[in-house]
Amino acid sequence: MRCLPIIALALSTSPVVAQEAMDHSGMDHGDMDHASMDHGVSDQGDADQGDAAQPETDHSQMDHGEMDHSQMEHAMPQAVEGEGVASAMDHSMHHGASEPVNPADAPGDAAPPPVPNDHAADAVFPPSMMAMSRHAMMAESRFRTTAAIFDIFEYRAHKGEDGYRVEGAFWTGGDTDRAVLAFDGEGAFGEAPESVELDAYWSHALDPYFNLQLGLRLDLRPDPERTYALLGVQGLAPYWIEVEAQLFVSNKGDVHLSATAAHDIRVTQNFVVEPEVELDVAMQDVPELGIGAGFDTLELSARARYELTRNFAPYVGISWEKKLGDSARFARLEGERPSVVSFLAGLRFWF
Repeated sequence: MRCLPIIALALSTSPVVAQEAMDHSGMDHGDMDHASMDHGVSDQGDADQGDAAQPETDHSQMDHGEMDHSQMEHAMPQAVEGEGVASAMDHSMHHGASEPVNPADAPGDAAPPPVPNDHAADAVFPPSMMAMSRHAMMAESRFRTTAAIFDIFEYRAHKGEDGYRVEGAFWTGGDTDRAVLAFDGEGAFGEAPESVELDAYWSHALDPYFNLQLGLRLDLRPDPERTYALLGVQGLAPYWIEVEAQLFVSNKGDVHLSATAAHDIRVTQNFVVEPEVELDVAMQDVPELGIGAGFDTLELSARARYELTRNFAPYVGISWEKKLGDSARFARLEGERPSVVSFLAGLRFWF
């Protein structure tokens, strides 16, 4: 019984045992002020005492919602004296770090290597045989053919006498140079043709879209006949608009201009609507031909065709033709109407 006072005295004087004997299960840390808590090591002396076992605190039941961390001390790695924190960091492993440029890799101004003029196939096959093959290939790649095209072959119904119109061309040649014979004629049934025009010219490709025209034009009707020098440009403008502009200078010195524009509106693969506008201009009066200076004739038309094949298509349409300026006055003097609306039905074909 004499040992009990000694044991009680030992328990009251041991801080480690006293801490282990404390019961934290019922403590409420929600209202605890951690602002003044020191989470660091106070001094080197205390650090030396780290060899002693430290009691583990159970935070599973602690309420940190009310804790004040504003005064907590967060230690940062110490930078090297005289350098910033960033300089103390090691960036050597960062991706994309630049490396010194090798002078041998820098572009220079040396001349390009010569263009090879040999043929790899000559190392496998006899050179004479390969030369014949290349010559045949170049000959076959040249485009040359002959075609007959009837763009307009139609019946024209209008007030008064019904009529007709034929327009087309024959040409022979390749994709760069062609010899062209174009024709255009119209009139009323049972009467002499009102107009007959023949154009003979050379067509040369200026680029993939436009051709230069150089040649002659012969007007067989109306009387008197005229012969013209012809200079023109024909091709495909942006938005797939087919255009043609021609300048004519007659053997009598009168000058005329003609311009047309047309566009194929492909409704389906076979059904196509083609609006077209044509304008003729004269630089001076030619009373014997019924032509006045300025704007001579304007024609607006639209044809809807159905392509049974690419080279055979029946069509129907409508046309409005009007003589302008002094040309309209000359038409009235001849007893003609200066404005005519016609309903069209015809064929477009080529072979």
